[in-house]
Amino acid sequence: MDYPKSILGLIDNFSSLPGIGKKTAERLALHIYSNMNKDDIEVFAKNLVNVKSNLHPCKVCGNLTEEELCPICMDETRDKSQVMVVENIKDLFVIEKLEVFHGIYHVLGGAIDFSNGIGVEDIDIPHLIERVKQGEIKELILACNATLEGETTARYIKSLLEDYDIKITRIAHGLPVGGDIAYADQTTVLKALEGRRNY
Repeated sequence: MDYPKSILGLIDNFSSLPGIGKKTAERLALHIYSNMNKDDIEVFAKNLVNVKSNLHPCKVCGNLTEEELCPICMDETRDKSQVMVVENIKDLFVIEKLEVFHGIYHVLGGAIDFSNGIGVEDIDIPHLIERVKQGEIKELILACNATLEGETTARYIKSLLEDYDIKITRIAHGLPVGGDIAYADQTTVLKALEGRRNY
């Protein structure tokens, strides 16, 4: 005997999300049926619809917003001459939670990954170049992930901007705090050596 179609459909919906297996999807579907009242479910459904209906990329940086510009781009106290380039919106929010960066952002929407069919035309590099050409940006901080794809993307962006009068920096990568050199891979140790500084 299987679950009714309504529950099976919900299980399929949940299991299509990243990181959620069949058993977790089943537990979530049954929780909604057993523990949520109709009003809560309607609010839940409305929020799902609103995510797609109300949100769109900021026309300047690509961050999530319900307005034309995101709150970061509208903030007059931010340093508009310093732009941090991130692969995705999640990276932006991780950095923002640290409350140490006071510039603005550019969200690429991915990284160059030829093995998965993601080329330079599939991420938002052209808009970044246009922003640089406007002349307001003095420093571009490349905060692409420490992966082959992230490194490829960072190097490609750097090569495109070599003729512009702009400082290009890359966030440091290497051994994590509390990390043990003996258990680190070669790339991590190499990045730690390359990023060394005076002590």
